[in-house]
Amino acid sequence: MKRIMFYCQHILGMGHLVRSREIVRGLTQDFQICFINGGEIIQGFEIPAGVEVINLPAIKTDAEFTELQVVDDALNLAEVKEIRKNRLLEIFDQFQPDILIVELFPFGRRRFSFELIPLLERAKSNGSSTKVVSSLRDIVVAKPEKKAKHEEKVCKLINKYFDTLLVHGDPELVPLEETFSRVHDLKCQVYYTGYVVQEPPTNPALTDEDREIIKSEKPLILVSVGGGRFGHELLECVVNTAPFLEKSLPHNIQVFTGPFIPDSKFKELQAMAKFSKNIHIRRYTPYLLNYMKKADLSINMSGYNTTMNVLTTGVRAMILPFTGNQDREQTIRAEKLSNLGIVKFINPNDLKPDYLAINIIHYLKEQPNKISFDSNGVEKTATVLKALAFKQKVA
Repeated sequence: MKRIMFYCQHILGMGHLVRSREIVRGLTQDFQICFINGGEIIQGFEIPAGVEVINLPAIKTDAEFTELQVVDDALNLAEVKEIRKNRLLEIFDQFQPDILIVELFPFGRRRFSFELIPLLERAKSNGSSTKVVSSLRDIVVAKPEKKAKHEEKVCKLINKYFDTLLVHGDPELVPLEETFSRVHDLKCQVYYTGYVVQEPPTNPALTDEDREIIKSEKPLILVSVGGGRFGHELLECVVNTAPFLEKSLPHNIQVFTGPFIPDSKFKELQAMAKFSKNIHIRRYTPYLLNYMKKADLSINMSGYNTTMNVLTTGVRAMILPFTGNQDREQTIRAEKLSNLGIVKFINPNDLKPDYLAINIIHYLKEQPNKISFDSNGVEKTATVLKALAFKQKVA
């Protein structure tokens, strides 16, 4: 069986990890997989059976992406970097992958060049037949004042090290050229795979609390903010909206704060909600998609995976984009879908409890538009990689 080494580094949220997990799920029948996780471990996060998972000493970043930080401070950052660099080379030498997949790099994660460049050099060294693939989401992020320099560097790295670029999006919705102007300068094969979407678990191990809410006849308003390191202003506004809604709607509000939310903020939200009987607050569920299928309304950030869940379930959705560090990824996605009448865009200035409550009540009476898009990212990714591994031509 051909072997794939898949490198994934999540640093602030968990979207890159979720998308990578879904891609890997589609590869397990045809490949032996070694999955490298460079980010913080999430308790309860399921990896497909049969996949070898190697967790590097975890690195994260602050909310403004200004500095890398170690998750376990038993070692300092310089020591962790050295350990990780050497560990990746050891894994590569032992596993001898036919394909090395690097998620996001070099379009992002360039701060991890300290370990990725040595790894790529090893993959391209004499005697290595490993094919190198970049796995990229639909939208590239770069600060306007640094975009030209960023794109020049991306072109150099792609053309030096990579055989294939997989764009996990639909060009009819977001062409890569919209956020990366030098696609024509990339010398590797470039494939759009379609969007990577999640499949609901076939046998979910639901808790009694899950069952009570999912099977309740009461309407459900679902609230989530991904990993939980940001989006706190949205969570606070929803909690403060609960008393207004309790008087108007017979419903449940289920909030998932994300596994990375600071303990102090989680306790603060619980204290704020203690007098509202219509709201429940938890950190994380592996079954968010089950909740979304039940929900009458989903209020969330506009990250890649959550947005795909909104589109595949067809749930009404109100979405707030993350805008920290001049990041426009979520804004671009949210504006496109809002202009198509598929979701309701939340402006940060609109995060006022009474205003949000009125908007929720009105929006629950509307029927959002539907969209047809390429959601075959998992299957098409597998097809391209099988062709690459077996030297076949992609149709």
